[in-house]
Amino acid sequence: MDQAGTPRVTIHEVARRAGVSHQTVSRYFRHNAGLKPETRKKIDLVVQELNYRPNLVARSMRTRRTNRLAIAMPASTYMWPVRLLGAASAAAHAEGFQLEVVSVDGDADVRAERVLELAGSGQVEGILSLTPLDLDPAASPVPVVVTGDYDDKLRGTNELADASPIREIIGHLASLGHQVFFHIAGAQTFPSARNRRLLYEQTIKDRGLTSYGVAAESWRPQSGYDAVRGLPEDSGVTAIVAANDRLAMGAVRGALSRGWGVPGDVSVFGWDDEELGRFATPSLSTVAVDREVQGREAMARLIAEVRGEPAPQPAARSINRVIVRETVGPPPSA
Repeated sequence: MDQAGTPRVTIHEVARRAGVSHQTVSRYFRHNAGLKPETRKKIDLVVQELNYRPNLVARSMRTRRTNRLAIAMPASTYMWPVRLLGAASAAAHAEGFQLEVVSVDGDADVRAERVLELAGSGQVEGILSLTPLDLDPAASPVPVVVTGDYDDKLRGTNELADASPIREIIGHLASLGHQVFFHIAGAQTFPSARNRRLLYEQTIKDRGLTSYGVAAESWRPQSGYDAVRGLPEDSGVTAIVAANDRLAMGAVRGALSRGWGVPGDVSVFGWDDEELGRFATPSLSTVAVDREVQGREAMARLIAEVRGEPAPQPAARSINRVIVRETVGPPPSA
């Protein structure tokens, strides 16, 4: 019984109501990907109806497994990958695991020591690290998966720093008739900002377009505002490509404060598809970044290692998608 004196729902009751064996229900909570869709659906309905949760404490005593995983991330950072963490957490819970987030500080060696301490504590069955580690995986008693998409300050690298949508953005603006561009590049300590700036400059050159210049300072909206306010009246700029949505929204406000129409006089593109940009007036053209798929895929790799299964192959896809909204239109002379 539970604390209120109500009989505790058992796995056998779930199995009886779903019309399956208790071994099948046990498989459902361990790793339901091997079950037939109709079987999963029947168990889903009963689990939701009874609000059933497996007794993880009893299971760990029987199997010497904790059904707990951890995500390690650097302690000294103001940037939390909330969307990735949420997707990774949901993926873990769907497979019957509990998840905790731990912070590790210091350089790569020190962080590796902290992760090895956690791995040897018996509290978790696997660790997903969002920070680089100087670690031999064979030295860990439990699987450790290190994502390659963040540096030690949680700045995006590799796939998160992919700048390829810049070509599509400039190509679309050029197709509308824009010839003179301006780039607000953001903090150059970030690989993503450096990559977007380099590809912007290369694409402008390859297409025979004109760049008035590049403003690079920070990710704050104020930087975007100041960059546009600082443009001379005769700059000829009709298209602004900003390295994130905050800079872009600052740029829009800077243009409007000068009496420029957006997109009547100048078009503005951002990056990240932040929610506020969708509801701004005008709504912001941007690049949507699917950080959730990264969280799901990274957690799937860890769970596969914990279970001794082959690592799942990631789907062929790009995490970036260009979205054209109200801040983009033809230049005034078109």
